[in-house]
Formats: sequence, structure tokens, C-alpha cells
Amino acid sequence: MSSLRVALIASARHPISEPFAGGLEAHTWWLARALNRRGHHVELFAAPGSDPTLGARELPVRRSTFSAAARSDVSMPSAMWMEEHHAYLGLMLDLARDGEHRFDVVHNNSLHYLPVAMATALRIPVVTTLHTPPTPWLESAINAQDLCPVTFTAVSRFTAEAWQETVPCARVVRNGIDMDFWRPGPGGGGLVWSGRLVPEKAPHLAIEAARAAGMALQIAGPISDRAYFEDRIEPLLEEDVRYVGHLEGRELAELLGSASAALVTPSWDEPYGLVVAEALACGTPVCGFDRGALSEILTPDCGLLAPPGDVEALAELIPRAMKLDRRDARHRAEQFCSLDRTTDAYTDLYEEVAR
Repeated sequence: MSSLRVALIASARHPISEPFAGGLEAHTWWLARALNRRGHHVELFAAPGSDPTLGARELPVRRSTFSAAARSDVSMPSAMWMEEHHAYLGLMLDLARDGEHRFDVVHNNSLHYLPVAMATALRIPVVTTLHTPPTPWLESAINAQDLCPVTFTAVSRFTAEAWQETVPCARVVRNGIDMDFWRPGPGGGGLVWSGRLVPEKAPHLAIEAARAAGMALQIAGPISDRAYFEDRIEPLLEEDVRYVGHLEGRELAELLGSASAALVTPSWDEPYGLVVAEALACGTPVCGFDRGALSEILTPDCGLLAPPGDVEALAELIPRAMKLDRRDARHRAEQFCSLDRTTDAYTDLYEEVAR
């Protein structure tokens, strides 16, 4: 099958555009671009404001309207919840009508339950990528069906194992990054932390570790939890610790490439860790907490891991991590984290299920 027609379902909440709201949005953007470059036809379902240069048609999110009676009903969820529900419901009903005439495969890259719950209504194969630990809504959508027709992938072996009770046969397809975009930098600077500024990513622990190691730290990423940022991060910012903003890709790659090491400090079980792959591709060794899938990506040549939450142990590892060979970090990214490998795996899977 030389050219595939792919319906790529993304976030209805965050646009697929730079600067990205998170790793899920970044992964979707890069995958859509890679598929288009290979000559496949991709139609993207995503929030309004998604990048028009993707070469993929944006399917608009239909905002729901409700009567005064419905809005005042005690069962009325939040407006955001209803808008997201309405958007995915509209999309799945549209695909159920005639999707088989327009697409060879549907790839659900969202976190919503409806693309899985309504997959039986489609006359077209559905692939769903598991990006997070198990959630009750998605488990319910799978378990409500005697035989769920969806083919599942997981972004890491760790995530596949976390879902094993509900999805015993998820294939591991790790998120990839474009090696031509994320280029090696010279290093030699201080430390860097990148990602969403939220409690589960715990940048405040990175600040503590950097200070304990006597190193300057730059923090980059979206302030996804304003209260957390104002309470736990802002009071810690001084000359040695700076928040440099929510950077677009080129700026972030330059920042990562200039650092001597990247800190990754999850306080939850990280399903994959795209920031780890980005740092390695820029030649920057990683120093972090051993949670979730981080140990799958890192080897002792390119990264060091401390016990979860142990700031003192992390601080002690930082000088050693800074001395790791930057060429080994880049090599690990090329071998393990490339977008080409990810795209190969998905196109092979698309062709398999489409047959």
C-alpha cells in the first residue's frame, strides 16, 4: 500500500502548534509532518488554532450550545468537559457515516474515551496509542465491549505493562523526534530543565538539586498550573535559577544544546519522557529520578538516575552526569528515539490493520 489515508485524532483542548502545550501535542505534530513527507494523506482532528503548515486539514472542534434548562441541571459537567465530549462525539459520528470511503485507518492519538468506545460503529480499523497510565474512562470504554476492535500501541514498555490487565497485547511504539531538527550543541553551560510546569513534573525538585550541586539552572516550558508555579517555583527564582519562558522548538533546541546536563525530575511514573529524547539528541546528558520509562531510554553512557524523590542523591550525580560524553548521548538518541523509527513502525502497523 503505497499511500495511506490517515485520520489522526489529536487533542481537542490544545492546538497542535508551537510552542506545544506538552509532549502529546509535540508528538502529534511531528508524526503528522513525517507522514505527510512520506506521501501519505493525513487529516487532523485537533483544537482550533493548530498549525496550518502541517499540510493536514484541520477538522474543526464543534463547540456545543445548551438550553438554559440543560445548563441549570444538576448533572451538568463543566463547560470544558462538555465541549470536549461534544467534539469527539461529532467526529466519531462523522466517521461512522462514511469514514471507510475517506480513510484507510484512524489513529487515535488523544486521551479521550469516545474514539475507543465508538470504534465498533466504524467500518474502518482504529489504532489507539496509550500515552498515560490507566484512566477509569478509557478502561471503561475498553471493558464495556466483549471484544474491543481497537489495535493498541503504548509509548514505552513501562506503559504497556501498566495497561496489561486491560490491554494485554499493546505494541510498544516509542515517540520519536526529528534528528535533523534536534541537533547537537556545544554544551559547557549550566543545567537545564524543560517540560510542563506542573506538580507531577516537579521542577521545584530540580531547583533544589541544582542549588545543592552549586550549579545554575534554566527552566523552560509552559506554566500549565499557575497556582503551582506561583506557590512553588516563582519564590525560588533568583540569579542562579531563571525561568526563560515557553520556548518554540528552535529556541529550546539551542537551550538544550548549550547545557552541560538536563535534569528530569518526575514525581509520577513518567509514561515516556520526550524531554529526555530531546536532550539526548542535542548531545546533552540527562540526570534524573528513576521513575516510569526513563530507565528504558537512558543508559549509563548518557544518563544517570537517582532514587525517586531523592534530591540529595540527584545532586551528587550531577557532576558525574556533566562529564558524560556528549557523543554517546547523541548516539543513544539516534538509535532509540528517532522519528524515522517511529514513523516506520506506525506505517507498518497502518498497512497491517488496513489489510
